[in-house]
Amino acid sequence: MAFRKFAVAAASAIVIMSLSAAVFAQSNQIQQAMRYCRQDMERLCPGVPPGGGRIVRCLKAHKMEMSVGCAMTLRRIKARMGG
Repeated sequence: MAFRKFAVAAASAIVIMSLSAAVFAQSNQIQQAMRYCRQDMERLCPGVPPGGGRIVRCLKAHKMEMSVGCAMTLRRIKARMGG
């Protein structure tokens, strides 16, 4: 149920953010994260409500249990954001 709410929120965010070219790049990053991290979110962060960075904090707390694909995707996104 929490994942469904997260998916709806993420899809809504993607539609809204795709209005500018810079934000379009962000939506691609969100889609990548959803593709590679969805199972990790469901497994490691059940019941964590989306928003406010809670999902990202949860994944960081479980970084040693995260799948390789999710970890690599998050590292790429972080590098592109200058982090």
